Amino acid sequence: MARRSAAATLALVAGMAGSLIAVPGPAQAAPPGTKDVTAVMFQWRFDSIARACTDTLGPAGYGYVQTSPPQEHIQGSQWWTSYQPVSYRIAGRLGDRASFKNMIDTCHAAGVKVVADAVINHMSAHASGTGTGGTSFAKYDYPGIYSGRDMDDCRSEVNNYRDRGNVQNCELVGLADLDTGEDYVRGRIAAYLNDLLSLGVDGFRVDAAKHMPATDLAAIKSRLSDPNVYWKHEAIHGAGEAVSPTEYLGSGDVQEFRYGRELKRVFNSDKLAHLKNFGEGWGFMESGKSGVFVENHDTERVGDTLNYKDGANYTLANVFMLAWPYGSPDVHSGYEWSDKDAGPPSGGNVTACYSGGWKCQHAWREISSMVAFRNVSRGQAVTNWWDNGNDAIAFGRGSKAYVAINHEGSSLSRTFQTSLPSGDYCDVQSGRKVTVDGSGRFTATLGANTALALHTGARTCSGGGSGDGGDTADGASFNVSATTTMGQNIHVVGNRAELGDWNAASAPKLDPSGYPVWKLDVDLPAGTSFEYKYIRKDAGGNVTWESGANRTATVPADGRVVLNDTWRG
Repeated sequence: MARRSAAATLALVAGMAGSLIAVPGPAQAAPPGTKDVTAVMFQWRFDSIARACTDTLGPAGYGYVQTSPPQEHIQGSQWWTSYQPVSYRIAGRLGDRASFKNMIDTCHAAGVKVVADAVINHMSAHASGTGTGGTSFAKYDYPGIYSGRDMDDCRSEVNNYRDRGNVQNCELVGLADLDTGEDYVRGRIAAYLNDLLSLGVDGFRVDAAKHMPATDLAAIKSRLSDPNVYWKHEAIHGAGEAVSPTEYLGSGDVQEFRYGRELKRVFNSDKLAHLKNFGEGWGFMESGKSGVFVENHDTERVGDTLNYKDGANYTLANVFMLAWPYGSPDVHSGYEWSDKDAGPPSGGNVTACYSGGWKCQHAWREISSMVAFRNVSRGQAVTNWWDNGNDAIAFGRGSKAYVAINHEGSSLSRTFQTSLPSGDYCDVQSGRKVTVDGSGRFTATLGANTALALHTGARTCSGGGSGDGGDTADGASFNVSATTTMGQNIHVVGNRAELGDWNAASAPKLDPSGYPVWKLDVDLPAGTSFEYKYIRKDAGGNVTWESGANRTATVPADGRVVLNDTWRG
């Protein structure tokens, strides 16, 4: 969806649905196969996505990657310019046709399918201009594609969500609204989508679906070279509204916006114990037809859902989403922002995660490790539910997997009952060994705001393959609570080569996924005593050392020393 005005971000006024209108036809099932997690690479350039497919997405087990809209759009640095198309050429700021095709081929080679964000409800809001690919246009005149007669007659903004005609015939935040009831318009949109399919695209996220009649979208889909191609509708639920998300289930999956909203409420102010029947038991749409997320690019900016600034609440919500068998999950991977209109750093070029403003949530250990957990446990029912009546929960997925989440402010120590086969497992959250006895029980301690996750695809922690949790060789686990501003990162430096030999330029960077706690595991020989300090680096390379004497620690004879520190200003 696009922004509300020149100064406002995307309007989620499009919000919420109410009345139910049935649309005939078979419903499209959730993505096929055993891998249903989509990494949504918001505003990433296509060549950067290609590298991510090879380096992280494929190895982690992601089934899909979603790109931002590939078509030519209005010029400007803001992210929402991508949602104001001026032609159907692949000529946006994120890459040209060749790089788009190369991304698809590279991701397919890595075992990852590609979903394109399709903006087909509207064109631009600008009076006139030149697009990112050099196309000249005016708001109601897109040479060679559309003219004023191809637009809906209502030329005022959508302002009444209880009026179906207003929602679907007027202009969403001033954008030129296509008359998708016209045969020509349907054919032209289908031609664009067929072009993407010819390049190898595997599915579509249909932007602003709520602003097009469900019958129009079904008619467009019927013209595709693969009329059964996977797609999911962006149709935002809101009580009492004229258009209901359920209307769109006849031609594809539908994103369940209530899912992310309720996760925010529960993780911020309610009890995790209440999640025991989360999903259809809460009145949500059918699981097999629902797309879910902790946040997307719209909701994170307007506060409807959690976002990366929410620290452990956000990270643990993603862990829960990937462990819980409801819907097909989207993992958002974007960038830091304070200006909600700000476009991607470096024009969408991601040279390295956790630098230059890129958050790379898809690669956070706590999140990426749960993708294999989900793949292994697919089709398994929830078993062995436990909660403490408050903010600590645990549950299994049949005999395949088990997860515990401690959202309390203090540590949790207990013996957990599972249905797992006996033996050793790798806790993919921490990379530590857990032993399950012959009765399916294990004893563990979870720190405040941490999780533990076991599955039958990760029986050891000694390889680093796609199924395990990483290496648990001897060493140190650094955990430091430190606040930063945009562009800053926390590093650890010390008197060992593994810690940069006191050289700030060589100091390894910590992972901010549990912000404000930054984390890093470093392999060191057993019995090693070492000194260290934390430093803060900004985007310009400026270094600030924490105050006080050097910190000291010693690696035990077996395993890691766990260091829970606080930045000394």
